[in-house]
Amino acid sequence: MKALIVDDETLARKRILNLLSTVEKIRVVEECSNGKTAIQRINELKPDLVFLDINMKDMNGFEVLQKVAITPKPIIVFVTAYDHYALKAFDYEAFDFLLKPYRDERFYKTIDKLLNLSQPEIDLNFEKKMKEFFKLNEEKKEAKEAGSRLPVKQGHRTILLDPSKIKYICASGYYAEIYTEENKYVLRESLKKLIKILNQKIFFRIHRSAIVNINYIQEIVHSDYSEMDVRMKDNKLIRVSKSNKKGFLLQLGI
Repeated sequence: MKALIVDDETLARKRILNLLSTVEKIRVVEECSNGKTAIQRINELKPDLVFLDINMKDMNGFEVLQKVAITPKPIIVFVTAYDHYALKAFDYEAFDFLLKPYRDERFYKTIDKLLNLSQPEIDLNFEKKMKEFFKLNEEKKEAKEAGSRLPVKQGHRTILLDPSKIKYICASGYYAEIYTEENKYVLRESLKKLIKILNQKIFFRIHRSAIVNINYIQEIVHSDYSEMDVRMKDNKLIRVSKSNKKGFLLQLGI
């Protein structure tokens, strides 16, 4: 099988390339670092299999597939760090959905199934896998969220904050300013670490200096020069960076 790897992170591409180097029945014919190149090379090389990142800088993986002109379409294995894309991946009839960071064993399990299934079985495999994925993921998330609290140290006290009450978080030097409906808390923590802790179904880092709870967004404000802000329910206006705009709109389903 001819395989093509699409990911805007060099290390992510190299990892897949190294894992496939031990698989005799699959030959990598191309690596692409962006969506535009991927569309061109998929149409030209007509690979049998594509490992496709979803969240890339120039476009997302779904946009790539929409613009691919070859028939039949290659077998698609989505690779991403964001599990909220799984439902949309189902709509694109992908074979599998690898959630970063994944183990080598998980990768090879996908390869083994792929090499041993017929095309009708490939189609059914993804439907079955998505059902298993959602069932297990929802069970894990429900258990985690039920007892999840964000510890915020304030003087001699540590407040166990309910994340669903957080409206937005803004960076301030080495600190994070956490805003709830009632209070403002200051925590010595980076936004990079906080976004990993928070439920990414409702929290999104729209700017390097801001994380918002989408349930507290009142409206999207489009400005000149393609700039965009979100107005929160307390009337706070927060800028959405250009690099995060596509992913943010996708999260909102816009």
